[in-house]
Amino acid sequence: MFYLGIDIGKNNHVASLIDEKGKIAFKAFSFSNTTDGAESLISKLNKFTSSISDIEIGMEATGHYWLSIYSFLVEKGFVIHVVNPIQTDGWRKGLEIRKRKTDIIDSVLIAELIRYGDFLETSLADEKTMSLRNLSRFRNYLISSIGDLKRKTICVLDQVFPEYQSVFSNIFGQTSKEILLNFSTPDDFDHISSNQLNDVLSKITLKKFATNKINQLSAISKHSFGVSFCLDSFTLQLKLLIEQINFIENQVKDIETQINALLDEINSPITTIPGIGNVSAATILGEIGDISRFSNPSKLVAYAGIDASVSQSGEYQSTNNKMSKRGSPYLRKALFSAALVASNSDPVFKAFYQKKRSEGKHHLTAIGAVSRKLCYTIHAVLKNNCAYEVRLPKTD
Repeated sequence: MFYLGIDIGKNNHVASLIDEKGKIAFKAFSFSNTTDGAESLISKLNKFTSSISDIEIGMEATGHYWLSIYSFLVEKGFVIHVVNPIQTDGWRKGLEIRKRKTDIIDSVLIAELIRYGDFLETSLADEKTMSLRNLSRFRNYLISSIGDLKRKTICVLDQVFPEYQSVFSNIFGQTSKEILLNFSTPDDFDHISSNQLNDVLSKITLKKFATNKINQLSAISKHSFGVSFCLDSFTLQLKLLIEQINFIENQVKDIETQINALLDEINSPITTIPGIGNVSAATILGEIGDISRFSNPSKLVAYAGIDASVSQSGEYQSTNNKMSKRGSPYLRKALFSAALVASNSDPVFKAFYQKKRSEGKHHLTAIGAVSRKLCYTIHAVLKNNCAYEVRLPKTD
């Protein structure tokens, strides 16, 4: 039996092979993160054994760089163990290998770790769950990008037409955005022709509402305190910013359509839990992966980073511990968002939230407690694959 350790890099990987007695067959074989590079590794292995059942492979889950070689080797039929870098760090310290981190040492170290079998394998999600994680994370990135663009739009609008925001409660609504695409400065509203007005209204659903807003903008534009220079450059910025916002918002809709389709295929009962819609469900399922990774709900709480960090020194132990925030930030954000809704809409979570508030807890602290309770519910629903049921506590 042979054990292959692969130290993952961005452009190149390094592999070392040992036998079942720990004797090194080869070490520090460098190959590129390409198809040709992966094929060269196979050729190297064939010199020692032609049977893939005689080789077990180990690699660290380093960023996203391991996915290509992992996918290649899985298709070839190899047995692959993906380990968390934290485990190899612990193994390295146990062997007293310090301040000598090299590709050679690490690849041999991983091979030894696999040979001894003293490791916990990273549980990889199935393809649909991984797709949910990819889509939900990318959606999060797009939403963040829209936020940046909106802040920039407000900054430009404050300079050219500061009174504009007094007319709309939401300047990024469909009507407002369409108006801004056509009229950006106070001067634009001074002399609007009927043809211009009709052209704009033809693209807006709420035509009467839009007409009233344009009339209001025309009235206040006469006394605007906006800048009167460089208007062409400001106008172009506003137009392009609004177009970018529209474009990315359409991308978000496309992602949500695919998320909904995947959730229909998975058919998880998680969406029966209060506060968890399709977007939150995609994030939670994608970040959790296989629920069997968590033997009890408290481990899921810790993975989300919503457990309390312990501050202790000697005989002193703090009673005012903060949230650890060690886990997945995407999962934590989704849980808090769901907890906010659940604490208002579900009788069980609402009562629990109010209980925490009555104990003098701050609103955010109470929501944190609800999110932890939500973890327990999620664990039970996914573990038993059953829908959520409202179960009010018994009263005497």
